[in-house]
Amino acid sequence: MEFHSNYPGTPPPLQAHSPEPSVGAYIWDLVKIIGSAMILVFGIIRPFIAEPFIVSGSSMVPNFHDREYLIIEKLTYRFSEVRRGDALVLRYPKHPNEYYIKRVIALPGEKVRFEGGKVVIYNTEHPNGVILEEPYLDPNLFTEGSQVLQTVGEGEFFVLGDNRGNSSDSRAWGMLPRADIVGKVWVRILPPRQFGVITTPDLQ
Repeated sequence: MEFHSNYPGTPPPLQAHSPEPSVGAYIWDLVKIIGSAMILVFGIIRPFIAEPFIVSGSSMVPNFHDREYLIIEKLTYRFSEVRRGDALVLRYPKHPNEYYIKRVIALPGEKVRFEGGKVVIYNTEHPNGVILEEPYLDPNLFTEGSQVLQTVGEGEFFVLGDNRGNSSDSRAWGMLPRADIVGKVWVRILPPRQFGVITTPDLQ
């Protein structure tokens, strides 16, 4: 409905004008829209699908080095079992705010011990034990550890760092509960020359 007044001295109605937005304002609005979308997407992706991590230290040398930028994915272990040889990121059981990267060596229900610098696995297929072949390590590497049989409980895993002489792992703090697994190492982003998908070696 329009309203007109003929009363003398009444000012003319004001016209609302929307000035054309400047290029800078347009770009800023676009940045805010994209930023909001990214926050929304990563708010969903990070907790449930994938998350970036930066390697700190040398416990996984020669396969992962200090300051390498990795992406871990969290879907695999929702639909399939953890595999021997998987490289994964975990919450340190004694201090859950700390994150480690380690490799799965023994699975639930298995037994493990160390003999002659090698890892020996006992399971249904190998009741008398079998030396674990680890092609991702130097064949001359000596792995120190207890010769006493250690049993991996249900929902637990025995994990080691690839740099066996400089790694805090299951030899020091015991079995890794499945609940402390954050995700499987998926892609190496940096350095660029090492970019690629991380595959799990085919172990016994």
